[in-house]
Amino acid sequence: MEATLPILILSIPLFMFLFLGLLGKYMAHKWAGILGTLGMGVTMILAYTVAFTYFFSGNPEFINGAGERLQSIVFNVDWLQFTDTLVIRLGFLLDPIAAMMLVVITTISFMVHLYSNGYMRDHHGVWETGFQRFYAFLSLFSFSMLGLVVATNIFQMYIFWELVGASSYLLIGFYYTKPSAVSASKKAFIVTRFADLGFLIGILILSYYTGTFNFTELTSVPVEGIADVYQVSAGTAEAVKSVFANSAAPMFMGASVMTWALVLIFMGGMGKSAMMPLHIWLPDAMEGPTPVSALIHAATMVVAGVYLVARLFPLYLMETAALDIIVVVGAFTALYAAMVACAQVDIKRVLAFSTISQIAFMMVSLGVARPEFHHGIGYMASMFHLFTHAMFKALLFLCAGAIIHAIGSNDYTEMHGLRKYMPVTHIAFLIGCLAIAGIIPFAGFFSKDEILTACFGHSMVWYIWMSLVAGLTAFYMFRLYYLIFWWKEHKVHEGHHAPHDQAWTMTLPLIILSVVSCVAGFVPFGNLVTWNGHPMFDHAGFLTNLEHLDWSVACISLAVAVIAILIATKMYMKENPLPDKMEQALPNLWKWCHHRFYWDELYMFITHRIIFGLICKPIAWFDRHIIDGTMDGLAFVTNKLSWSIRGLQSGNVQTYVWIYLIGVLLLGSITVLCLI
Repeated sequence: MEATLPILILSIPLFMFLFLGLLGKYMAHKWAGILGTLGMGVTMILAYTVAFTYFFSGNPEFINGAGERLQSIVFNVDWLQFTDTLVIRLGFLLDPIAAMMLVVITTISFMVHLYSNGYMRDHHGVWETGFQRFYAFLSLFSFSMLGLVVATNIFQMYIFWELVGASSYLLIGFYYTKPSAVSASKKAFIVTRFADLGFLIGILILSYYTGTFNFTELTSVPVEGIADVYQVSAGTAEAVKSVFANSAAPMFMGASVMTWALVLIFMGGMGKSAMMPLHIWLPDAMEGPTPVSALIHAATMVVAGVYLVARLFPLYLMETAALDIIVVVGAFTALYAAMVACAQVDIKRVLAFSTISQIAFMMVSLGVARPEFHHGIGYMASMFHLFTHAMFKALLFLCAGAIIHAIGSNDYTEMHGLRKYMPVTHIAFLIGCLAIAGIIPFAGFFSKDEILTACFGHSMVWYIWMSLVAGLTAFYMFRLYYLIFWWKEHKVHEGHHAPHDQAWTMTLPLIILSVVSCVAGFVPFGNLVTWNGHPMFDHAGFLTNLEHLDWSVACISLAVAVIAILIATKMYMKENPLPDKMEQALPNLWKWCHHRFYWDELYMFITHRIIFGLICKPIAWFDRHIIDGTMDGLAFVTNKLSWSIRGLQSGNVQTYVWIYLIGVLLLGSITVLCLI
């Protein structure tokens, strides 16, 4: 493939960021929105062209005679060369997951750009202050995420990884005059920096022992004795020298150094994807404008951790202890977030915890993926769920934005009965809920079922665990749906307009994403995105996913979802005392869930009481009184001593003669005494 289109995919968002950032304040708000949206629209068309060319052109550059999809480095230029072997390059890597992510990122970003033209204005048509800056930041974020997913080496990924963090900081803190937004942006930035430190250390360890940063070389290293099971697809690069093939690989605390490297790299993914215990930043990040929530925290930024593990998946297969850690972290995060979502009153926070839970679903799927079971179906299922979740979670967030724009509040107690006032938003939100709940034939049903199938093949414990999480997902999403659109009649406050569906710029993305959420599950993902590029199905058609379902797993998961929806319907469709009775029956559980199991309070206790109070204060006292006191004492003594002997430098010649004479006499006397 020629490099022109890939270069434009990266260049257009970067140009729009610089153009709107530098010149946006000199143009009308309307034109900033139009130019930003057009720029992202062109980028989306180019990304679709590249992705469709990769998947469907049959080009030998992308697919070999065995039908396996290959990695293709479109371009790769030297950026920093420290030594002959230590070279950092910037390039464009095209393979199944990169092509899929190009579609996801540009689609969601374009929808958010279009949607923001309506959202960032009030009911009187007055534009938000800093509207041009907002579009500049959206373009910067899109550029950062696109650069991350097409990186040819792990150091390039880290560069764009950090740029994504900076972009999210700017977008979360867009309302910089609002203290809570400033606090949320700092919280997101600081928490993810701790995780990224682990990521950087992992990169350094991995590159030190493998001798390369390049993904093509890192992920094509066969291991003697395992290569027969974990087959490397044909056409990959020549294997590099690696400690994976060395039986005397270094060990540390009972684990190989490569296990430590991969766990530390996963730590970076934990921060970006808000896995426990580094999840605390994501709910507070809802302080940014709702389109930001849809872009960053539903579809793109938070899946960067999942993408990172998927990118290095062949390495994780060789160190399965790291995969086991991923499964445990993901499973506990999924259950925790689902429980917390059941007790939130802020609709954006419900969706935020839902995102945490669904991202954890993807992590678990990667963790349980093994080639010996259904050709590594867990890998495909994780990427499939990443794709479908991006669509219906962006839909849900944009619906929430339309509701908040109409009501002026995030609290569901201010809503109720909105189905009569906002019919388009109502239908779109219902489709999103059905998709995330896993109801056939909506998109979430197919991807969730594949994840549960992978869990079933790996461990019955994790299958039951994740089925419970899936049931909770259906429950809390329909709890939210009924509390917003049903429960009781909506009361229009005096002096306020009745809520209504929004302008076409906000409604059109809802319609498009609704349609995608209905049909995306039928994409034959198993023939497009697999861990080794080998298609999973003999043929690919519209009904391929239905034909290859494990119906024993599908029927059980579908039954669990339907039961959870029926319970939510009974409790929340019409106003009744059941929710209060449930809260009174389990007061402690509800309280803990409502307060997010006090994770924020725990962090505040650790930072303020322990780190600041017990560690930092004594260190500060020692610094002020011992170190500063010692320096001040030395200065005081030096000053006093110099004052005392200042007469020695009086400038009086007679005094100098007497001192000289006395000195000579003393030296003479000492010499005589020594001779005697």
